[in-house]
Amino acid sequence: MIGKPDHGAAMQIDLLDTFLDLCETRSFNRTAERLDVTQSTVSARIAALEAALGARLFARSRAGTDLTMEGRRFESHARSLRHEWNEARRRIRLPDRAAQLIRLGIQNDLAAQHIGEWVADFRRALPETAFYIEPDYSNQMCADLLTGVQDFAVMFSPKPHPDLHFETVGEVPYVMVSSEAETLEQVSPDSFVFAHFSPAFERMHREVTPQLAGSAISVGQSATVASLLSAMGGAGYVLEKTATGLVASGHFRRVSDAPVLRQPVYAALHLRHRISPLHRRLTRIVRRRLAAAGPEPLDSPPRAA
Repeated sequence: MIGKPDHGAAMQIDLLDTFLDLCETRSFNRTAERLDVTQSTVSARIAALEAALGARLFARSRAGTDLTMEGRRFESHARSLRHEWNEARRRIRLPDRAAQLIRLGIQNDLAAQHIGEWVADFRRALPETAFYIEPDYSNQMCADLLTGVQDFAVMFSPKPHPDLHFETVGEVPYVMVSSEAETLEQVSPDSFVFAHFSPAFERMHREVTPQLAGSAISVGQSATVASLLSAMGGAGYVLEKTATGLVASGHFRRVSDAPVLRQPVYAALHLRHRISPLHRRLTRIVRRRLAAAGPEPLDSPPRAA
């Protein structure tokens, strides 16, 4: 006979989540805001965890909140426990006929251009595997890898963490198109859409086009830049494949002397999966596909430094 579900384990995970968030914020108020609970709830959870462990985890003073020696020792164990719990929950809820479920995170811009060919390759390589794919941004994917909500991610901006592993798997080119200008000198900041697809991309962009950094509109996704340009005209950086389509429409041209900006792409996974054959295979597929995209055409502007 199946009894009522035991919510004790879920409650313990709440304690771990609260502890790990407080490790980051070092503020009971800020953790309460981030977890959408009251400060008294945060305090009660930490007290319950300390009672279960028989050790004080945080020291509070006028200077703020800090981890005790016992708290620092427990932190890595708490991350591992939370990760294992989330992995276990997912792996017992497999779709019918699937041997395993892999949850993939893919940078929004990459999903728009590559998700079809990548997932087709994943399915051919791992026919008994079910996939859940979620386009997202790098910060969220890093958080999901840490907690075990995702297994593998392809992103623009690695967020260094002792429990995460990153590998460079390639790069994607962005080029500037315009409905009006033929050269950079002719591009007006008033009609320019400034792209910030990642912190690294934004730095490159500002370095090579400082005169355009004061644009009134800034966007974090290539498809949105393209949509704005199609509706309002002007200029901006978009993925090279997107630029090809805009130019083919007859309403845009490539800005001849604007440098190609190349965004590095990274495979990301939890450190415990670094030598996993499955994760290595996924990494090789992404690397091969990005390499197969080929170099930029010979008549393209020079690559940005």
